[in-house]
Amino acid sequence: MPLLPLVGHLEARRRVAEARRTGRLPHTLLVSGPAGVGKQRFALWVAQLLVCADPGEEPCGTCPACRKVLGLAHPDVHWFVPIPRPKAGDPDKQVDEAEQALVGVMAERRERPLWGTPDGMAIHGVATARLLLRRVTLTSVEGGPKVFVVGTAERLVPQESSPDAANALLKVLEEPPRRTVFLLTTEDPNRLLPTIRSRAVPIRLGRLPDDAVRGFLREHAGASGAALDRQVAAAEGAIGRALAEDEAAAKAREAAEALLSAIEEGKGRWLERALRQAPWQARGDFSAMLVALGGLLGERARDVADGAGPERLGRLVTAADRVQTAYEAAQGNVNPQLLMASLAAELEEQLCG
Repeated sequence: MPLLPLVGHLEARRRVAEARRTGRLPHTLLVSGPAGVGKQRFALWVAQLLVCADPGEEPCGTCPACRKVLGLAHPDVHWFVPIPRPKAGDPDKQVDEAEQALVGVMAERRERPLWGTPDGMAIHGVATARLLLRRVTLTSVEGGPKVFVVGTAERLVPQESSPDAANALLKVLEEPPRRTVFLLTTEDPNRLLPTIRSRAVPIRLGRLPDDAVRGFLREHAGASGAALDRQVAAAEGAIGRALAEDEAAAKAREAAEALLSAIEEGKGRWLERALRQAPWQARGDFSAMLVALGGLLGERARDVADGAGPERLGRLVTAADRVQTAYEAAQGNVNPQLLMASLAAELEEQLCG
């Protein structure tokens, strides 16, 4: 599936297109703005503009180069995102591991081009810096410019134990090879090393109008009605924020469905699920799961209410009440692991008794 269209930021796009047309586009751009406003998608739009066979104020969108960028398959457009720290001990194997991790991320984004925030432990480490430097030295495959997009660049980690790689990265940002452009994205430029900021020309992206957010969510995320209104309000001008809310809700529902399945399977299967719940971490995820669990039980209760089975309806209502009580307890200083085990035992009694 190709990348979805870039929404908004028309003035920034106009300025970049004009700079490209007149040969004044800086070789390193630092794209900043609130979370979810489309910084990385904007950077990929710039990359597409640079490799397009017939660019104007916008990439043509139809030439082979444009189609390759939209399919995350252009050999001269390199997109780096934070990844887990490689486990290999050998430096060369670390670079290979980093490359494979990035290949996996790009494959996922071809399948699902609505991406969220990277894992909290993911970084741009020394292996990523070495991989980038390796690719910088390569000759352009298609004879045009080479473009490097470094998303969430605030996660570039200073490598005090390996200053050669860090210094080389800084040097290539300052003096990149001919026809090489770097696009770094960040929420807050101040979270980048001053030496990196000093080598880049800033572009600031603002929040999008609600109408633009609404149109995108309606067309590409399948939202409608009251749910669409809630998403637009929660987005606060950032499509990515609305999508992150959706992703979190889907994750919570999946966890709730898994717990219900374990409870209904019986034989203490729910206890295994409870023991996998982190005792103190991810309290927000645990609360979200309880909200989703209450919603699932409510859906079942409505299905029963439409037919027969007053006893079953009563059990479902009681189960939903137990979930609500657990949710209220979860807001206090209670161990989520123990709370889940207690709740699962009560739900087994109501749903399987």
